Amino acid sequence: MIKKKKHILSAVYSPAQIDERVRLMAEQINRRYQGEEVYVVCVLKGAFMLFSDLLKYLEVPVRVDFVRLASYGMSTESSRAINLTKDVEYDLAGRNVLIVEDIVDTGHSMNYLLREFRRREAKSLAVAALLDKPERREIDIQIDFVGFSGAEGFLVGYGLDYAELYRNLPGIYELSFEDEQEVS
Repeated sequence: MIKKKKHILSAVYSPAQIDERVRLMAEQINRRYQGEEVYVVCVLKGAFMLFSDLLKYLEVPVRVDFVRLASYGMSTESSRAINLTKDVEYDLAGRNVLIVEDIVDTGHSMNYLLREFRRREAKSLAVAALLDKPERREIDIQIDFVGFSGAEGFLVGYGLDYAELYRNLPGIYELSFEDEQEVS
């Protein structure tokens, strides 16, 4: 017999709850940057759904760009070795930069990106994250606009993945595993 792991999804946040939080985040961002242009940078791949929905609610002038960081691979744990695999396309000097991230837990990835953008002389830097896990923080990182804080477990859906699966789910779920037996 070959054993494999069965994926079990338990609902954590519904699409309606997510939409409400995203709208509230956008209101805070609109207030902070009223009358100013914001360079909004999506951290791929996980933040793409938040990024898209957040932009729909922003009323300030925005320019958009994308970065991609790699630290998880096919695991549920960060390797803490951060690689910038896709960089922004424009100069950040003198710009208000808002980084949109799916989840901030240990802080290593965000710390890396903030250091890099500071080095490029952004006028201001802020972070919007759908999920904040301060209890897992290894590096002190300030999240300026938070959707949800403190959700436990390994979360998937609404852009978050496990081994590239589940990004398309409209809600957020805790992923757990159960042994499943298969006859060979």
